[in-house]
Amino acid sequence: MKDLSPSDRPREKLLHHGVSALGDNELVALVLGQGSRRRSALAVANAVLAAHGGVHGLTRCSCDDLVRVAGVGRARAAQIVAAVELGRRTLVRGPAARTLIDGPGASAAFLMPRFSARAVEQLGIVLLDTKHRVLRTAILAVGTLNTSSVEPREIFREAAIGGAAAIVVFHNHPSGDPTPSKDDVVLTERLVAAGFLMGIDVVDHLILGDAKYYSFKHSGLL
Repeated sequence: MKDLSPSDRPREKLLHHGVSALGDNELVALVLGQGSRRRSALAVANAVLAAHGGVHGLTRCSCDDLVRVAGVGRARAAQIVAAVELGRRTLVRGPAARTLIDGPGASAAFLMPRFSARAVEQLGIVLLDTKHRVLRTAILAVGTLNTSSVEPREIFREAAIGGAAAIVVFHNHPSGDPTPSKDDVVLTERLVAAGFLMGIDVVDHLILGDAKYYSFKHSGLL
């Protein structure tokens, strides 16, 4: 592919114009990575497609079938088979159902196994979609936490970047006692006020202890 102008090389073409701009042979050439001594990757890709009746024929190919094409060794055959299988799996496997956070109990069940009983204090958020299903979690502060060390703008920047409609704030108490401190109460008030302005609902603030938790929502403080 060195003979091609840079703009016509499959990798550069994909980066500049998107994957839909590539032909079947160019996609196979990218999977192969490189050609052989006598053939470019595109020439080998063309031979692979011709030998197996086009791209759809690759779904029925084994490594033994592919290595019959000159320029395709076992390593490159395995790359093609793996790429085809990966594409197949994206079609037959739907995305895993997202965890629904419908109350303090669901928040605790999701967070306790992951973030309680830590030796150091961590503060994070659970990003939720409009139906309060989990998008992902993010740890935003580690160490001794107080109202001055945690800035709402950092929390809501992460939430906004992640496309969250709502969040659950959480942090752990290494002592094992989840009773909120005065700083915890003040921080929660600041976050709720900031969330109102940002249009991102603070669903709850959980403090994780040793096999127990405190929910500001459940306690009527949120």
